[in-house]
Amino acid sequence: MKCQTYEKPLTANDTGETGGHQGGIHIPKSQTDLLALLPFLDSAQKNPDAWLEMTDEMGVTWRFRYIYYNNRLHDEGGTRDEYRITHMTRFFRAVGAKEGDVLVLSGSPGELSYAISVRKEEPTHGEVAGRPVRVRLKGWRRVH
Repeated sequence: MKCQTYEKPLTANDTGETGGHQGGIHIPKSQTDLLALLPFLDSAQKNPDAWLEMTDEMGVTWRFRYIYYNNRLHDEGGTRDEYRITHMTRFFRAVGAKEGDVLVLSGSPGELSYAISVRKEEPTHGEVAGRPVRVRLKGWRRVH
């Protein structure tokens, strides 16, 4: 099948720049094509997960945990119902990822091998033509 590519601008929280703990990169349920690219996680199971192997531009293979936190479906008073990719901190540090850089994931449906990279972006802080630049955070998008 044809290779699909998805991008996500990174936040300071994603890269660990805030010093806080985050449960990984969020994948909204509305991103059905991206979720279909990743291994199936059965919602009948509480917090199903799978380990992903992704190879970077230097040929290094990284292991990340793909998990569907779904205690809302299984526990009285549960609040979580979200997909995430976790265990990414070492990778982000190794590639020098910063807020505003773009995470790029590629793969082909039905195959369990993926490519990962971080594209460096120029900062958009400050002013352009005497006007302040507004930074708008954007989520995942498929690259066509």
